[in-house]
Formats: sequence, structure tokens, C-alpha cells
Amino acid sequence: MLKELTVENFVREVASSTPAPGGGSVAALAGAQGAGLLSMYCHLSQNRDKLGDVVDRLQEAGEEARFIKLKLLEAIDEDTLAFNQVMEAYRLPKMTEADKAARKVAIQQAAINAAEVPLKTARGALKILALISEAAGRGNPAAVTDLGVANLQAYAGLVGACYNVLINLSMITNEAKVAELQKEIGLVRAEGEKYFVESKALIEEGIK
Repeated sequence: MLKELTVENFVREVASSTPAPGGGSVAALAGAQGAGLLSMYCHLSQNRDKLGDVVDRLQEAGEEARFIKLKLLEAIDEDTLAFNQVMEAYRLPKMTEADKAARKVAIQQAAINAAEVPLKTARGALKILALISEAAGRGNPAAVTDLGVANLQAYAGLVGACYNVLINLSMITNEAKVAELQKEIGLVRAEGEKYFVESKALIEEGIK
């Protein structure tokens, strides 16, 4: 399992000559790191005397972030598995017409899955960005840079995942499915950018 590798071994796998793990798995890891940092920020924002009732919502946000983090960690392996399934589909025999038909179906199924897996990563990263936007300027000011890095990581995970959805659309022949995925990616990316920019302004104000 990629998610169980040490940091050094994971980076070594990414840097190897094999095409997977690649950008999709790294995007999922970035999102998970953003979720982890958000969770830490919320943990460090539990001083009710200084922060008041906002502590309760930050505690809830931290719990949500920890749950999303687990899903994003799973996506690290899911993305590589999806890529490998595409490669396996393209290697299927095409000697007979029946072979060709079966291969075509397998390629389409694998391609749709390869697009939907990073879409799930993008959705998870979007949720983290929304939580960061809610937490920015409200928690422990001493941990504001940690929230800033969380914001950067979650946004990188979202954009990277969107890239991986889009590149896989070229393999999908179902035009309705392609349009559906394009529409959702457009919405996810636009909303994610809005949260990122809003949070970045608040975080940088807190750093000054």
C-alpha cells in the first residue's frame, strides 16, 4: 500500500521510471496533508478563555478534517490502481471481433473510473478548503502559518486532481459522461479557488 510507505520510500516510488504512482496519487497526498494540518490547527485552538464559543465549531471542523484525511489517504492507492487498470485494459487481446468489443468496453470502464477517482480527491480537497475558509481568522493565531500551509496543500490537491480528471476525459467516448464530468470539475475548481483566495487573504493578514 502506497499510503503505508515511509515518506522517503513514497518519494522514491514517485521519482522512479514507472508512470505510477504519479500526479493523481501525489494530489491525494497533498489534500490529505492539508486535512492533517487543518486538524492540527483545530487541536491547537481549544482555549475557550481566549477564543470563546468558536472552540466548539473548530473542534467539529477538526473531526471532519480527520475523516476526510482518511478518505484522501485511501485515494493515494485508488488513483494508482485506476491507472493500472487502464493499462491492463489496453493490453487486452484484439485478435477477434469479440476480443475487440470486450477490450473497448474494458477501456471505457477503466477510463471512467480513472476520471472519477481523482474527482473524488477533488471533492475531498474542496471540503477541506471550505473548512479552512471557515476556520481562518478564528483560531489560535500562533498556528496561522500551519493553516496557511494547509490551504496551499489542499488547493494543490484540488487543482492536481482536476488535471487528472481532465486528462482522462480524452479516453471516454460517452459524450454525456464527459460533459457531466467537465461541468462538475468546473464547479469544483471555481468554488475551491474562491475558498483558497478568501482564506489566503485572512491567513496572510494574520501573519503580518
